[in-house]
Amino acid sequence: MAQVIADRRDIDFVLHEQLNVEELSRHERFAEFNRKAVDLIVSEARNLAVKEILPTRVDGDRLGCRFDNGRVTVPDSFHKAWKTFNEGEWLAMTEPVEWGGQGMPRTVAMAAADYLNGANFAFMMYGGLTHGAGKLVESFGTDAQKRLYLKKMYTGQWTGTMLLTEPEAGSDVGALTTSAVKNPDGTYSITGNKIFISSGEHDLAENIIHPVLARIEGAPAGTAGISLFLVPKIWVNEDGSLGEPNDVVCTGIEEKMGIHGNATCSLALGGKGKCRGTLLGQENKGMRAMFLMMNEARLLVGTQGLGCASPAYLYAVNYARERLQGRHLLKTFDKNAPSVPILQHPDVRRMLMTMKVYVEGARSLLYYVGRCEDRMQVTPDADTRAKNQGIIDFLIPIAKGYVTDRCLEVCNLGIQVYGGYGYIREYPVEQLLRDCRITPIYEGTNGIQAMDLLGRKLGLNKGKPVMDLLGEIQAELAAANALPRTAPVAAAVESAVNKLGEVAMHMGAAAMSEKVLTAFAFAHPFLEVCGDVVMGWMLLWRARIAAEKLAAGAKEKDRVFYEGQIKSAEFFGFAVLPVTQGKMRAILAADSSAVEIPDDAFGGK
Repeated sequence: MAQVIADRRDIDFVLHEQLNVEELSRHERFAEFNRKAVDLIVSEARNLAVKEILPTRVDGDRLGCRFDNGRVTVPDSFHKAWKTFNEGEWLAMTEPVEWGGQGMPRTVAMAAADYLNGANFAFMMYGGLTHGAGKLVESFGTDAQKRLYLKKMYTGQWTGTMLLTEPEAGSDVGALTTSAVKNPDGTYSITGNKIFISSGEHDLAENIIHPVLARIEGAPAGTAGISLFLVPKIWVNEDGSLGEPNDVVCTGIEEKMGIHGNATCSLALGGKGKCRGTLLGQENKGMRAMFLMMNEARLLVGTQGLGCASPAYLYAVNYARERLQGRHLLKTFDKNAPSVPILQHPDVRRMLMTMKVYVEGARSLLYYVGRCEDRMQVTPDADTRAKNQGIIDFLIPIAKGYVTDRCLEVCNLGIQVYGGYGYIREYPVEQLLRDCRITPIYEGTNGIQAMDLLGRKLGLNKGKPVMDLLGEIQAELAAANALPRTAPVAAAVESAVNKLGEVAMHMGAAAMSEKVLTAFAFAHPFLEVCGDVVMGWMLLWRARIAAEKLAAGAKEKDRVFYEGQIKSAEFFGFAVLPVTQGKMRAILAADSSAVEIPDDAFGGK
């Protein structure tokens, strides 16, 4: 049977051969997660994804969510899948068992999420947002808040959201107008309107817990005066029982291009003056707390992009094997030559190769970020923890921004491989493209990710995270340069790494000079070239392992896979990285046309 969500052989390769996840079981924190346990978890996630969640993908898209008088209903098939999903305790895979989690390594959870998001990420958003909201309670909540909310959220009995965006405060969070007034009993009266709230209203769970950003009366302007509150849809009494409905009203849902199965809501808080919430964390420290959820959410969005790209690639390559169209190029003028599978056409192979390298490279990168988190969990050394946190911080905008840009490209190519059939609803790839399109937009547009990379992450801790990451890359370059099969592509990656160093110095200096506007006009190209270099590193790492396995006499069934890894790295090194070098030369040229053109010269009036 053809694989339709993710390639299990590739997942196993990343987990066990590239990242050596079993090593974590030597530590007490993850002692029970040996190779057998990890493989079982991934198998169970695949079974759940294929049997229970994948069948909801079409329902979610074609039936969508329904809004009626403040209430939202999801497709019927979602309810069965949600029940099965929570019975398996998949919502809080990495969280403590005492709160309803499984306590597994993040790397392993990433592999499970690969299947689950690939089956239907619009459905999985209900759980993903709940986990993020629960993490806020776990990290910043009082003992009472944890007791009231945490287990019910981590087990899916209640769900969670993130109420940040307002009509006039999207990326500019500091412009929000939602207000909070302290009551005599210690609660706060919340008043405001929030928009674009994923999972903001639905009938999957008996209660929805909303973390809400608001400004307490008299607080400073901007982000410095923002606090975070827990606002339940139905008030939670001190004994944990549900009380009266809170004054949180869904005023509508958005009709979107994709992810129809997830309700994107506008919410009115306190329209009747009866919306209550409790402070989460400290007054005026809401953005600090929310960044915890936002960073997790940005990594999640990267996995959502992969969740669209991976099945798009598998659908496309399987279709290319079956679709007969045209003669082989070398037999163009042979009228008796039979039609061949389109997989044999060079341009189709080019598209599939492009899809392959980005899917595999993205998988390695996202799992690697998870592996850095796991390293922080098992080491007592403060410097090691700081190093891994710095690498994570630097890679987050790449894992969200670059990965989703490339995954969108993969989905687009998937439609192109199908040709006209890809453009119609009968085949799955058109939905994957529509669903994927949101990933470069929400949780901070990829332009915002680029600004974050240039404006904050490049100079973080005087550039130490960048240097630590380059140290990791240099170690792999040394290993790959020592092998005849990978030395040529290692040279291509090394050349790009060296050029990126020059570009990073240039961009860092320009961002601190009178050329700041020009620098930020090139922020997104800078994100792209950083991503290309990181992708080259990941693919070279894969190829080096494959070359070592082949040299050691790999089993026949594995030889084709390993040869494929080397060819992926060669394709990226010799067909993609030269384009990257051109982009870097353009950045260094620092053309200012985009910032110097008069506003009226854009036309449109």
